[in-house]
Amino acid sequence: MPRPKFTMPIGVDNFKALREKNYYFVDKTRFIKELLGGHSAVTLLTRPRRFGKTLTLSMLRYFFTLEKAEENRALFAGLDIEKAGEEYMREQGSRPVIFLTLKDVQQDSWAEELNSFRLFLSGLYNSYLYLQESAALSPTDRDFFATVLKRQATLAEMEATLANLCRYLYQHYGKKPLLLLDEYDAPIIASWEYGFYPECILFMKRLLGAALKTNDYLDFAVLTGVSRVSKESIFSDLNNLEVCSVLSLSYSDVLGFTTAEVTKLMEDNGVQDSLAELKKWYDGYNFGGVEIYNPWSVINFVKNGCTFKPYWLNTSGNVILRELLKRVDGERREELTKLVEFATVKAKVDEGVIYPEIRENANSLYMMLMTTGYLKAVKQYQDKRRRDWCLLKIPNLEVQTAYEQEILTHLIGRGGEVMLYNMLDAMTEGRAEAFQKYLRRVLRDMVSYHDTGEPEIFYHGLMMGLTVLMEGDYRVKSNRESGYGRFDIAFFPVNIASPGVILELKAAKGITAAEDLQPFAEEALKQIDNKEYIAELTEQGVKEIWRYGVAFSGKLVCLVGE
Repeated sequence: MPRPKFTMPIGVDNFKALREKNYYFVDKTRFIKELLGGHSAVTLLTRPRRFGKTLTLSMLRYFFTLEKAEENRALFAGLDIEKAGEEYMREQGSRPVIFLTLKDVQQDSWAEELNSFRLFLSGLYNSYLYLQESAALSPTDRDFFATVLKRQATLAEMEATLANLCRYLYQHYGKKPLLLLDEYDAPIIASWEYGFYPECILFMKRLLGAALKTNDYLDFAVLTGVSRVSKESIFSDLNNLEVCSVLSLSYSDVLGFTTAEVTKLMEDNGVQDSLAELKKWYDGYNFGGVEIYNPWSVINFVKNGCTFKPYWLNTSGNVILRELLKRVDGERREELTKLVEFATVKAKVDEGVIYPEIRENANSLYMMLMTTGYLKAVKQYQDKRRRDWCLLKIPNLEVQTAYEQEILTHLIGRGGEVMLYNMLDAMTEGRAEAFQKYLRRVLRDMVSYHDTGEPEIFYHGLMMGLTVLMEGDYRVKSNRESGYGRFDIAFFPVNIASPGVILELKAAKGITAAEDLQPFAEEALKQIDNKEYIAELTEQGVKEIWRYGVAFSGKLVCLVGE
């Protein structure tokens, strides 16, 4: 197992700590030059989680802050921004900075969320405790400051905290501060998930509106988040906002690793032989036309001896993907099946997310899956009416794993994988009786009668979901032409010495005994032979092919094979 030559910064999102402790650093300081070359009053960068948003804002903080300016200057020695020239380095240590991240302000009720905000804002003000004694502040200002520190601020006072802090810093230093707000939408996502979205949106609109809209005491602001919450809600009337999304050309290579950066990282650590496979697993993102790798996955891959795993994924981060699965009707199931096979789906471009619509509007859901990193735009175009559209697909093998895991969990719950492995082993080994036994257990223990209300759609979706366990050993295809018709499901072995499998499914209604399904199962098996569904498998050199006719009715199933 190869060991990296450099220490990988796993979970290190403090720029000062990263530089002083000599972690491997992918130099993104050119972003500072780009900002100084022409920033908007408010810039919002939206990217998936763990793409370096916090570290990027931390970098800006240590560059611009006038606190310990000379000490911080050493952090940028030899980096791109220093090489860019003295005209840029003159801006180093030039202004007060407000830096805050809301990624941990996430609770499961509005009352707890407000308490969390009070605690958070108290901690923020505590970072500027010297202002309470500043001669530039009036007695009323000092009283307000003390109220926030003591966590006694009313809702209206909390909404004024950021705007007031900008004014206090300006009055104290005579310079307008820079506001850096990381993960601004983390509380909003939690409020949507737990059911207090309207209250949270109103609070955030007032908190950010006061700080960002026509604030005479603010120099400029940079915000990061997973998504752009719709302008009609949180950013209404904010005309000085530049949104730099995954589709935007501006700052497209600032977050995530470019191909050149990944190549250098791998070469620096002596593991460049893994580049080709690394591309399949962690590349595939397209931000404003720039090819981007998932940085979290790349550094974890190198740190863990070049072992390919889905490092980016965890169950708490797949909320949006689960929303897709909750709404799997016939049309969505077909699209989902195609997505898992790396096909594309079409969506109208509308990046202003209104979270409640995600549960009602398939287009909003697909756009959200794009902004959160579960889909990428492979093509953008306009229709005849100049409306913007894009084609979306799964970016890489790591994200495909997320779909497979969530599909499986959605269908069978957690803990049922051992039974499914046993069932699929029996299927590929031609043990029809054992295959039927395990399939009956799946229907008995993991499926409700409500699920089987639309049998043809449900059973096909169930069988497709179960097949995610076969990925790697088999390529699973459905509804594909072969011979003189379209088979339901086929397993194409990666190694042609392994057996192939064809499944033909029949759904019957009103059957009350499993044995009465036998004629339907035999009819399905006969259809495989009559329409020569094995033709494509045979053409690919597969010599051993198991054929199964499967008949369902409610929770009853009968299976015949040969």
